Amino acid sequence: MRTFKTVFMRGGTSKGCMFHREDLPADRGEWDSIFLQAMGDPDPKQIDGMGGTVSSNNKIVIVWKSEEPGIDVEYLVGQVIVGKSQVDYKSNCGNMTAAVGPYAVEEGMVPITEPITTVHMLNRNTDKYIDVTVPIDPETKTFAQEGDCAIAGVDGTAAELKVKFLNPAGAKTGKLLPTGKCLDVLDIPGFGPLKATILDVSNPMVLVKAEDIGMTGTELPEEINGNQELCDLLEKIRGMACCRMGFAKDLKDATENSPAVPKVGYVTSPKSYRDIAGNQVEAEDMDICARVISVFKCHKACPLTSASAISVAAAMKGSVVEQMMGKKGQAGQVRIGHPSGIMTMVPELVETETGLELPSVGVQRTARRIMDGTLYIRK
Repeated sequence: MRTFKTVFMRGGTSKGCMFHREDLPADRGEWDSIFLQAMGDPDPKQIDGMGGTVSSNNKIVIVWKSEEPGIDVEYLVGQVIVGKSQVDYKSNCGNMTAAVGPYAVEEGMVPITEPITTVHMLNRNTDKYIDVTVPIDPETKTFAQEGDCAIAGVDGTAAELKVKFLNPAGAKTGKLLPTGKCLDVLDIPGFGPLKATILDVSNPMVLVKAEDIGMTGTELPEEINGNQELCDLLEKIRGMACCRMGFAKDLKDATENSPAVPKVGYVTSPKSYRDIAGNQVEAEDMDICARVISVFKCHKACPLTSASAISVAAAMKGSVVEQMMGKKGQAGQVRIGHPSGIMTMVPELVETETGLELPSVGVQRTARRIMDGTLYIRK
């Protein structure tokens, strides 16, 4: 069998295989078969691979040193589509972005600065820049694994990573608002007109109100995934937005050829509920409640790029998020209630004569190396 060096890492609430680009074939046409075998596709159970049967556990990240001045590393994210012979490279993964910083430090790809090393990165899915601050252990002179930072959806605590997406607007479309409006009306086949906010922050996203599609907004992933009528409706909403953005010609094309872009979600005003671990999440601890679908399944937390989009939409007067916002907490922060708890985002919005500008969106994450070794791939 062919062998490849890999590091299996958790980044935020996702996990996957990290590769040095130099360890992969120079011919990118060979990559997909390697990554599909790594995860065990197209078997939806992924028995013969490392995949975790949901999109958040099927990430591929390829990293290499950058030749661009001021940039340490560049990286490309591949999303293995569970149950299909398909790897999608259209979008970045915000959670695995958090793993790239520590990975670059541990692999000796960046110079170390104590006590914090800021890794300057360029994502090649979106051609957007990201800074990740990585704490350094004074004894080992590498990533400090231990810390008191806790994030919803991950047990225990770890060292804090601060992830800042720089100028994230227009990652795929070149525009913060691809349609030019913060509130659109989509004509959904078999449903009718539906108000939606379509925006492009780190990744394209379409958002609707929970109540407008007959939901409460506090449903957990199992309930959402088991409701085929709802899943079909959400995919139609996503597909219509996909067509509006110019990524697909019709709903079938959107499902088959652009399953990861855009993502779709629904929001409601702050409400109390029990998360997937059975813990109580209180309405007063959030500003907005959200559920996000990632590659046909409800995400067990909230994709980081989707959280970025939701936090920015919260500041847009008239958007579906702004209309459902509760009383905001700390100035500059947006607290999002999701199936695993609460995530706090820090969007940096500036109002100018020409409209809103978005210098950055920041978030607190953790990451860790789970395993490293040799990946075996059939010839």
